[in-house]
Amino acid sequence: MILVSFHAHPDDEALLTGGTLARAAAEGHRVVLVVATLGGAGLAAGPRGEALAARRHRELLASADALGCARVAVLGYDDSGLDGSHPAAERFADAPVEQAAHRLAAILREEHADVLTSYDVNGGYGHPDHLAVHRVGARAAELAGVPVVLEATVDRDSLRLLLRVLGLARRWLPALPLGDTVFTPRARITHSVDVRRYLPQKRAALRAHVSQAEGGRGPRTVATLLRLPGPLFARVAGREWFVQRGAPAGARDDVFATVRRGGSQ
Repeated sequence: MILVSFHAHPDDEALLTGGTLARAAAEGHRVVLVVATLGGAGLAAGPRGEALAARRHRELLASADALGCARVAVLGYDDSGLDGSHPAAERFADAPVEQAAHRLAAILREEHADVLTSYDVNGGYGHPDHLAVHRVGARAAELAGVPVVLEATVDRDSLRLLLRVLGLARRWLPALPLGDTVFTPRARITHSVDVRRYLPQKRAALRAHVSQAEGGRGPRTVATLLRLPGPLFARVAGREWFVQRGAPAGARDDVFATVRRGGSQ
């Protein structure tokens, strides 16, 4: 199996799909990581722009190595910023879908991809670049004829409960409104993947993104996750969720069996 995982910025791959990518690589599948931008507008201590993008590129390569990815590719767009207003020449959120989709489709064809991961219809928590990943990923899969598209997400119902129980709602994701336009309700999720065996790789990938564990305004998600003790980290990060395009809802654990069947349920 050849799995191409498409993300908006460095660190998204570790947060949303790190365990799944590590499992795929460990089982002998080829894993290719593609990012639309290098995250030059991200929150971090020190200079932003090209300097931050170069730093985050190095972190991305270290994360990919920890997860066992065989290739890392960058589409070359600029980070749009959390509110989509970051001044840049070629912001990903503004890119024509066809243009960006053709860039991604070229990689999918070159790799003969069996599966593409992108993001859910809400772009996770609504970041403009994440919304663009959803649109571009869907179109690129059509252009390249990729049979299985898995849209990375989070079980909104479980997240609400977990943050409430742990008292992390303001400490972990302080700017995240957990309303009905964030992530995906459990009823619409098609794959719930147990990645606890691959948490050492996922934690190592998160640890690689040093710039995203420091600076910025308030607590950082990467830093907070890395501070969690082992059992609690497993509870928070030990499962990853996907919505398979065109498939009926109903959580399944075996993403790889789905791929082997060519996407049929």
